[in-house]
Amino acid sequence: MPATARRAAPISVPTPTAPRLILATVRGRTMLDGAWWPRSWDAAAELPGLVGALIERHGRIRHLMLNIRAWDSRVHRLTVGPHVVRIGWFDTLDPAVLVATTGRDDQVDLLVVPPATEPEAAARAMTAAADPANRRRAPDILAAAPRPGPSAATADRYAVWDNEGGSSGSPPRPR
Repeated sequence: MPATARRAAPISVPTPTAPRLILATVRGRTMLDGAWWPRSWDAAAELPGLVGALIERHGRIRHLMLNIRAWDSRVHRLTVGPHVVRIGWFDTLDPAVLVATTGRDDQVDLLVVPPATEPEAAARAMTAAADPANRRRAPDILAAAPRPGPSAATADRYAVWDNEGGSSGSPPRPR
C-alpha cells in the first residue's frame, strides 16, 4: 500500500481516555479558550478523548492543528463516533497551542500543558488559560509555571563540585 494511502486512513480508538481539560466559560474575550493536559505525546492515544470532549461543548470538530515536533506520533485523520477529524501538523505552530476548528468555523485555542508537568503546576496553568480575564499567551503561561528541577542547594553543591574539578557535565538527573 502506498504511504499516502496509509496516511489518509482514519484511525479509530474504541475507548478514548477522559481528557484532562478545562474550558473557559466565556468564549471570544480571552487569548485562550482553555487548556488540555495530555498524559503522553502519543497523538493517536490522546486526541480521541479530547475531540470527544470538544464535540460535547462545541459540536462537530472538523480540524485540529498541532506542532509537528512536539508529538511522538502523527495521525492525519481521526474517527471519533460518526465524526472524521482532519489533523494538520505545523512547524510554525507553538508547541504550547492546539487549535481546533468547529463545524461552524469557530476556532478553539487550547494551551497544551506538557505531560510531564507536575500536577500543581499543570493545575495552575490550566486554570490561568481558562480564566476569562486571562490576557497571557500559552508560552507565557507555561513559562510562569515552575518546572521541576534541582533545588538551589543541590545546584550550588554541584557548582562547587564542578569548580573543584569533580565533574565535566551536568549534575545527575533526579530519580
